[in-house]
Amino acid sequence: MEDITVHQLKEKMDHQADEIFVLDVREPYEYEEYNIGVTLIPLGQLPERIEELRPYAEKEILIHCRSGKRSDTAKHFLLANGFTKVSNVLGGMLAWEEAFGK
Repeated sequence: MEDITVHQLKEKMDHQADEIFVLDVREPYEYEEYNIGVTLIPLGQLPERIEELRPYAEKEILIHCRSGKRSDTAKHFLLANGFTKVSNVLGGMLAWEEAFGK
């Protein structure tokens, strides 16, 4: 799957919420500072918590972090572990804040 922009993420969250699963891979302190109300699994915990995502394997999984680097790493990890519908949110929360504010 192609990576998506924050505008595409917002559109999907607004109109296709039942078809997607949004994952935040930032650290808890980053999530506490600002989040968009999605599931948090920090990148470092993803290998040990991957089974938590199996129920969402049929949905499109959209992953974000602060800038897009950790979420890209998470995307490739999930793809390597059998997930097929995974996209990175380009620019992460920095792009989200620039587009939509805090």
